[in-house]
Amino acid sequence: MDAVRLIAAGRHALAQSGAAWDIVGEAWQAQALAQGVGGYLAVTGPPEMRAEARGLGEAGSRGCGVLDRAALQGEGSAPEQPPRAAQLTGVVDVRQALLGLQALLGEVGIALVGVACGTDDETLYWLCIESIDAADESSDRVRAILRRMTVRERGSASGVA
Repeated sequence: MDAVRLIAAGRHALAQSGAAWDIVGEAWQAQALAQGVGGYLAVTGPPEMRAEARGLGEAGSRGCGVLDRAALQGEGSAPEQPPRAAQLTGVVDVRQALLGLQALLGEVGIALVGVACGTDDETLYWLCIESIDAADESSDRVRAILRRMTVRERGSASGVA
């Protein structure tokens, strides 16, 4: 499945999440998508963007690791489903996928802030704080790739390769 569709599904699922651990599970899903999109672009993207894409994949992986630890400790129901990212078959429109991923990561961060502010569970609170940081790092990586794309496109438009 194309990245844009998977990201849209993630945004929809996050919007439908109500319980704290459902939101944490969607944060895990978003990080898995960041890892998948980053890994895909690191292999198939233009050479000048591969380093940033590899960084996105690594940031997504670290974000998944934060949330995997909680699941292994039995702190909640997250994550109980395989990652949507396992369905990733391509990134047809790189810019749209990255813009969608950036929006998803921002929405995840906002949702996690809500969970952190509304919980009395110290473990859940700190998990949310770490997950917010991970989403922010992944978002920074997406922004770097988008900047690189803009520079490349401007260079192409002015005749500079």
